[in-house]
Amino acid sequence: MSGRAVLSHAEDPELTRGGAMHEGVESMRLGLRGMPAVAEEVIIHRDIELARLTGGRLHVTHISAAPSVDLLASARERGVRVSADVTPHHLTLLDEDLVTYDTYLKVNPPLRTSEDRQALRRAVHDAVIDAVATDHAPHAAEDKEQEFDQAPPGTIGLETALAVILTELVEPGDLSLSAAMERMSSTPASILRLDEHGGPIAPGRPANLVVFDPAAEWTVGERPFASMARNSAFTDRKVRGRVVHTLLRGTFTVQDGEATR
Repeated sequence: MSGRAVLSHAEDPELTRGGAMHEGVESMRLGLRGMPAVAEEVIIHRDIELARLTGGRLHVTHISAAPSVDLLASARERGVRVSADVTPHHLTLLDEDLVTYDTYLKVNPPLRTSEDRQALRRAVHDAVIDAVATDHAPHAAEDKEQEFDQAPPGTIGLETALAVILTELVEPGDLSLSAAMERMSSTPASILRLDEHGGPIAPGRPANLVVFDPAAEWTVGERPFASMARNSAFTDRKVRGRVVHTLLRGTFTVQDGEATR
């Protein structure tokens, strides 16, 4: 009745229990228990039908698989009020990258195949997936320094999200700069009805702003993160685009590339 969206982490735990990565050829090769894409698909199908039944608004977080994209597109055609987001790491990385057993690449939902990644990129371009969100999940170093199947899933992403999208989608021409800005600012604010955020730059509006240098090149992890956590899936990756300033209601939260405290 509030008109607000219900946010869904789409996962059937009965199908993923004990899993460490995407279920497929790579999980067999690495000897790790898999988490099938259908575990996401069946919950999205259920939640779409509930949204259709109730007339409610559904938002599916961190979409990871091609069949999920098809379900979203079909639901939209039927008039179901559903939106979704995807993470920079699912738009960039693959299950085959886990060959090194790097626990920083262990995330939930897991990294999937090149076919899934391509479907996600097309969906972001076509606005079938509405937003890009980090799913920021910090962990202490000792938690990640375990055997792969014992380490907790999750990667930090707040400090790399913009650069990764600029490098991997905008620079190759898969997404325009203006569309990238919409997917990362105005559209998420609209989905969550955060009126102070994502709006036009105009007199009288809160100065919630990001200033960035799209040409700046840097290597992830070459200087300390502002976060106390270090578990970035993009460590040692070269990217282009650096945040210079951020302001919240006119107050600097990042100034000249450094977080204010």
